[in-house]
Amino acid sequence: MTEQQIFSSSSSTGDAASLAAARRREKLKARRKLWLDIHFYIGLIAGAMLVLIGLTGSALVFWKEIDELVDPAMFTSRAPPEGVAAFAPLGRIRAALEAALPPGAKAGGVGAPRNENGCYKIYYEDTTNGDTRRLCIDPYTAKVLGDRVYWSKSGPTQHSLMSFLFQLHWSLLLYDIVGDPGVVVGIAALSLIVSVATGIYLWWPSPGKWLAAVTLKRNASGDRLNYDLHKLGGLYTAAVMLAVLISGVAMNLTTQFQWVVELFSPLSAAQRGEIVSGPAEGRPRIPFEQAVDGAARRYPQGRLENIAFPKEPNGVYEVCRKDIAEISRFVGTRCVFVDQYSGEVLGVRDPVHGTAGDVFMQWQWPLHSGQAFGWTGRILVFVTGLVGPLLFVTGVIRWLQKRRARRIHQSRAATRAGA
Repeated sequence: MTEQQIFSSSSSTGDAASLAAARRREKLKARRKLWLDIHFYIGLIAGAMLVLIGLTGSALVFWKEIDELVDPAMFTSRAPPEGVAAFAPLGRIRAALEAALPPGAKAGGVGAPRNENGCYKIYYEDTTNGDTRRLCIDPYTAKVLGDRVYWSKSGPTQHSLMSFLFQLHWSLLLYDIVGDPGVVVGIAALSLIVSVATGIYLWWPSPGKWLAAVTLKRNASGDRLNYDLHKLGGLYTAAVMLAVLISGVAMNLTTQFQWVVELFSPLSAAQRGEIVSGPAEGRPRIPFEQAVDGAARRYPQGRLENIAFPKEPNGVYEVCRKDIAEISRFVGTRCVFVDQYSGEVLGVRDPVHGTAGDVFMQWQWPLHSGQAFGWTGRILVFVTGLVGPLLFVTGVIRWLQKRRARRIHQSRAATRAGA
């Protein structure tokens, strides 16, 4: 082979390599543009919902504290009377509840005081107008502290503050328009999971550029500052955001979420809510304090959190206790299911007795609320909710900046072509 042939062959090989590299760059550029478009349009549509969901979620991290702050006379009891060191027996609380409920009203359960100055909270349906009301009973004297509308059938303006925030958070107040409003927020959460994933993909830095990718550029222009705020706001809250979004899907699309979980691990009857009482056989329902005593004899650890009443003739009492360090540092709640007629303990739901799928499902609410990691977790979820509006606003501004830049580029190209 002559020197000219070798040079020609070498040149052809170099041209082919350059052409292949150029094609790879074009493919990467096209792929990046596709993910940018997906990231933007999801962020534009679902991100607008994230503003409301995030802000209300941040407030609801501290909903009990806010509730008591707004109406302390309703939700907090005074110091116990002199000589009284413990809560009144639950039998007295039940008697006070039965005396306070209007005819035909149905109570859904009892929430125990969260501290020594709290009260027993009972939510019940007022059959005269369809409203859900909330009754609070002093734990020491068994006297009714207050009775207020919690959720009003008349509309959201008549809800209590906490009910309004909860309804806005999980349904965007769409329950009069959509049959199952939780589906809308659940689908939005699924979309935002994709948005977070594409954001991480678009952020992923090249070798040697990691420091710039994780820090805010000093003395940056307004455009660059906006970009850095969007990038870093998403980066530093991505893990918490994903946990909150996934748990939001679990609570709003529960049936579908459980189906996916069961592809990997079965769920117990206790987790699926399928434990039922035996036939009544002429027996009356036992009082709820008897169910609490029966559950406590089997599982005495922790502090009483709430008692859910049976909703159906074959329903069960669900007695939950929390702060049980023996079962988990993070998900320390155990719920015991008690036959409403015999008082027999039928099942238990906690991380010790459950399957891997059960444990995964039991993590969802503590992760969503931040309670799994105490005050640290709650603050992280609170901050992440506030970052949602930041991401939406900076994302829209970033898109407007890029659109303006494209128009300027096109205008200059047209000017050069005309010249």
